[in-house]
Amino acid sequence: MMHKLLTDSPGEKMLLLGNEAIARGAIEAGVAFATTYPGTPSSEISLNLFQISNESDLYFEYSTNEKVALEVAAAAANSGVRTFCMMKHVGMNVAADPLMTLAYVGVKAGLVILTADDPFMFSSQNEQDNRYYGKLSGVPILEPSSVEEAREMTIAAFDLSEQLGEPVILRTTTRINHSSAFVALGTIQPRNTKGDFTKDPFNLVAVPAVSRRLHVRLLENWAKARSIAETSVFNFIEGEGSWGIVCSGVSYNYVSDAIHELGIQNKTRILRLGLTHPTPPGRVKDFLTGCEKVLVVEEGEPFLEETVMAFAQKAELTVPIAGKDETLFSRLYEFDPTMVRQVIATYFGVDDTPSQVPDLSDIPEIPQRPPNLCAGCSHRATYYAVKKAAEGMETIFPTDIGCYTLGFLPPLSMGDFVICMGSSVSTSCGFSKATGKQVIGFIGDSTFFHSGLTGLVNAVYNNHNFTLVILDNGTTAMTGHQPHPGVDMANFNRSGYGRISIEAVVRAIGVEHVSVIKPYKVKKSIEAVKAAIEHKGVSVVISQEMCTLYARSLKKLNVRAFQVTDKCKNHRDCINEIGCPAFFLEGERVQIDPNACVGCAVCAQICPENAITPVKDKKAG
Repeated sequence: MMHKLLTDSPGEKMLLLGNEAIARGAIEAGVAFATTYPGTPSSEISLNLFQISNESDLYFEYSTNEKVALEVAAAAANSGVRTFCMMKHVGMNVAADPLMTLAYVGVKAGLVILTADDPFMFSSQNEQDNRYYGKLSGVPILEPSSVEEAREMTIAAFDLSEQLGEPVILRTTTRINHSSAFVALGTIQPRNTKGDFTKDPFNLVAVPAVSRRLHVRLLENWAKARSIAETSVFNFIEGEGSWGIVCSGVSYNYVSDAIHELGIQNKTRILRLGLTHPTPPGRVKDFLTGCEKVLVVEEGEPFLEETVMAFAQKAELTVPIAGKDETLFSRLYEFDPTMVRQVIATYFGVDDTPSQVPDLSDIPEIPQRPPNLCAGCSHRATYYAVKKAAEGMETIFPTDIGCYTLGFLPPLSMGDFVICMGSSVSTSCGFSKATGKQVIGFIGDSTFFHSGLTGLVNAVYNNHNFTLVILDNGTTAMTGHQPHPGVDMANFNRSGYGRISIEAVVRAIGVEHVSVIKPYKVKKSIEAVKAAIEHKGVSVVISQEMCTLYARSLKKLNVRAFQVTDKCKNHRDCINEIGCPAFFLEGERVQIDPNACVGCAVCAQICPENAITPVKDKKAG
């Protein structure tokens, strides 16, 4: 059955997730080459293009990290092939090195770089505003306000990239990526999949003498982009009145609703900016000229607010302009319609009668559901083995980005420091040298390939003293089971790929003490970790066990539920030591949900009374 995003029926309306609409926009734009490192909230774009590449001549790859993804994309775009490079916002930090100079070098065919920002940090370690990457690099930015516009802007971004000969940033936020709406399909342009590279070293090799000229070219293109922004259909003014509101992204929808709810349509004008960088000074100045006061509504940092203020000052306009303020909008988290309406009402002095809040006093409080490792997750077993092996020691546990980050929560409490992908290895170097304590770092298999290798090279070279535990669950689990260089691609019905052995890489780097464990074998795992900890220098433990959800999807999980028998003395080691979500209390007795248990048998191995046994007559569903 053909992938739905390949449907060639212009005008047909289809219910699409924002990320699906973006993927469809790329297909309609004739994208022929796509690269990514998966990261929420962008992952579904990659998934759809990965699936489409199996049914078409689109080239798609899950790259080792975002820097690699952008460098691969840069070469394709400079060979005349329309290219799409996708990542989440923190991924842009990794890709920033090539981005800054690629802006100088430019592109020969359209190159769109999608950055999916994550206000409120639903699945991220920060909520940085990546619009500043556009300002830093001199690259244009497009920001959609709706799911339908996300499709339109993706196409427009490729056209703009080719018009300027520059990469273009398509900046989305979680609310756009993960909303759904009906989208009218457009015409699919034919793909040009075969490129050619014309040698031009004095324009394409960024040595100082060349880059000095290229910087001049970049500034000329930036001026050209600013001129385009003045007449862009994505920058428009609507409404009449002396109260002005400048907005972008999803905030435009909240502003539109608020104006109608407050009944101030005849008093208020909106400047909606979709091509937000370069911001068009003429359009902004014309808008400000007719305003008594202006409010800037934007999630994140005061990016537009500062720009609009600068334009006003340059034009010698004295109109009051506000946005981020203790009494108005915060730089924290997502906006919501009610909050935007209240701030607009406060700023313009309008009565706001809030909607009546229903009485919920008779409704029981919803139980808290903190994030947790899945039932039977091999990471839980690994953490238990490490905790037992390091018992009585003064330890520091640097950890990394992935499902296993959740190991910092009680009762495991196996995570003391994390800042970014790959940091567990490098910070282990620093902690071990600075404190002299026993340091045990944790990193996942995909993260190890992403950015853990260089830290481990550093550790071996500088002869640091710590143990690194590589949690190899055979997939990039946290973002939805995408492949990485250590994955068997036969699981994705793909052939022709290589497969990198983590053990072989670690040994090749020069790590002298390397052990591979099966974490469900608790006693042997504890012994192996103890030996690694006792080794002076860098030691590595590779914990190999497929992610249970991934194994289930591949029909490789032999599920066998366990039960708590009458032998139980209610010590609750099972709950207090590992906290598997398959356990629950019935009265004062510990029980196991047979539909949640996957049969890893870790709890059975740690029970002091051997009171946990397999259910003989029932399989878990």
